[in-house]
Amino acid sequence: MPLRLTPPFSEVLAGSARPLAGIWVCSGSPLVAEIVAGSGTDWLLIDQEHGPNDLASTLAQLQAVAAYPVTPVVRVPSGDPVQLKQVLDLGAQNLLVPMVSSAEQAAALVRAVRYPPLGTRGVGSALARSARWNRVDDYLADAHRHVSLFVQIETAGGVDDAAGIAAVEGVDGVFFGPSDLAASMGLLGRQTHPEVVAAVLRGFDAVIAAGKPAGVNAFDPAAARAYLESGARFVLVGADVAILARATEALAAEFGDVTLPGDRPSY
Repeated sequence: MPLRLTPPFSEVLAGSARPLAGIWVCSGSPLVAEIVAGSGTDWLLIDQEHGPNDLASTLAQLQAVAAYPVTPVVRVPSGDPVQLKQVLDLGAQNLLVPMVSSAEQAAALVRAVRYPPLGTRGVGSALARSARWNRVDDYLADAHRHVSLFVQIETAGGVDDAAGIAAVEGVDGVFFGPSDLAASMGLLGRQTHPEVVAAVLRGFDAVIAAGKPAGVNAFDPAAARAYLESGARFVLVGADVAILARATEALAAEFGDVTLPGDRPSY
């Protein structure tokens, strides 16, 4: 019996009347991913770049969240075409690629996630969960319609080329990472510094003008609200490990012999 895949994140975003808020899943745990998936959040990010995730744990998390009305996005460690092929074959429909700073990089990524003649993705659908082992009709011809590609701008140079990056056909949206952006601007650890915020907003303007959705990582609630008011269509507002760290610290301080330090940066 033919199977149908869920809509990619690009379609979910386009069909939503409001911006979408998500939670970062960094723990590598399918159990934690399932807890987050059932929270009511719009989307979640399974992180292979900074989280302890390999192919097996990523697959387990994709399977764990599949029963819930949430859209999973996988952030790969890099734009390596082999890594992209493997994660797509796991059945990930939505990819976020970090550290994209030029339109040329973005165009290469588009080619890597599409089958020939549109790109260079290796063919293994009969062996892979992506096509449900060839139970999805016409997967090879339609694969690019089932996959959405988002790129992450995290450098000052990337902000400068945001318009060109967003204009690349096949890039479905641009996500800004204030942490590495701040570092690239000589402001390490100062994600809400006015110059960093101004750079993100300048990037927003360029991406939105190109007709693509802009997103951002913003665990600080005030920063998240400000970015939403400035046009962000998708945001990450927390991470499983950060939520656990801060919540357990608060309980330890309330009921134990612990003094909470000053505010800790959460991203």
